[in-house]
Amino acid sequence: MLLHIPNVLNKNELQAVHSLLQKAKFVDGKLSAGMAAQRVKNNQEVSRDDMQILQQLNNVVMGKVTRHPTYQYGALPLRVATPFYARYGKGMTYGDHVDDPVMGPGPGQQYRSDVSMTVFLNNPEDYQGGELVIRTDFGDRKVKLPAGDVVMYPSSSIHHVAEVTEGERIVAVTWLQSMVREPQKRELLYELNLAREKLLKSAPEASETKQVDRSYVNLVRMWSEL
Repeated sequence: MLLHIPNVLNKNELQAVHSLLQKAKFVDGKLSAGMAAQRVKNNQEVSRDDMQILQQLNNVVMGKVTRHPTYQYGALPLRVATPFYARYGKGMTYGDHVDDPVMGPGPGQQYRSDVSMTVFLNNPEDYQGGELVIRTDFGDRKVKLPAGDVVMYPSSSIHHVAEVTEGERIVAVTWLQSMVREPQKRELLYELNLAREKLLKSAPEASETKQVDRSYVNLVRMWSEL
């Protein structure tokens, strides 16, 4: 399931993010890549040593993302990683790859990557190329969203970032472990919850509403890995 979440960050929050990024130290993105990804990754990322800047960025970006209901019901998050803040200048790209299945600094802090997430931090008009291209059963999906929008998709998907031919692409990327491992189950739960919420608003006392609500809750209980 590919989920687009619009308008997660507002104009003032985006301005705050860009002010922080102007102060940040950027390093070669290959430093954070696994062995396979290093061969196809060509971007820059805020240094993980720049802890104060990263903390402030996360307070703004992840503070909004993790409270969004579409994120909560679409991802059913259990553990979420600290994002990488990346920029792609002219000629930069990230070739076809699948995200590492297990991430984290070491034992006790590792997590399984079920859902990948990109937060777009500048507008499509600011750069040419640079689309996030996700391979799906229905063909390639090209994603290039307005600043402040978010896209989530299964980490098992083959994907790449097309070469930036003009301007600069700026994003935050992160991964999370879901309570529900299988993407097909997460999609069913998300769709069922959309119907459930509508029924809870329009007919909260109806027997059908109670049946759908009970089914959703018990499916989450049945499929959750905690």
